[in-house]
Amino acid sequence: MNETVQLPIDVTTIQTLIPHRYPFLLVDRVDELDIEGKRIVCRKNVSINEPFFQGHFPTQPIMPGVLIIEALAQAGGVLTQLSLGRDAQSKLFYMVKVDNARFSKQVVPGDVLELHVTIKRVIRNMAVYYGEAKVDGEIVACAEVLCAGTRE
Repeated sequence: MNETVQLPIDVTTIQTLIPHRYPFLLVDRVDELDIEGKRIVCRKNVSINEPFFQGHFPTQPIMPGVLIIEALAQAGGVLTQLSLGRDAQSKLFYMVKVDNARFSKQVVPGDVLELHVTIKRVIRNMAVYYGEAKVDGEIVACAEVLCAGTRE
């Protein structure tokens, strides 16, 4: 893939870019992409049907913060794959560090989680992403995520 990518990018295409699958695929669509600016905006539609809501918490369902961070990391993975023109069969990247994670509002069923991610820097086989998760334009979580690729 290259800079002529047609937006939005749907979940079927996202599955060709990263190896995650239901119930752990947390990116439903790519709405914005700026490869030169190393920036992406993805979306996750939060539904009561998510398996984690069965236990977190049955009487007051709240999306776990760690899954919001994972969704940001997956959006970063989509950005990296699109930037490099690779697919899900290429080198895998693993989250190895999370810094400055902040959670300011609960994410509940019915919310549309907007995942705003930029690549801050790339060092050899590692990338540092900064991500903000938003609902209705309001930041609900943010973090810096370091991902490292497997050696080829």
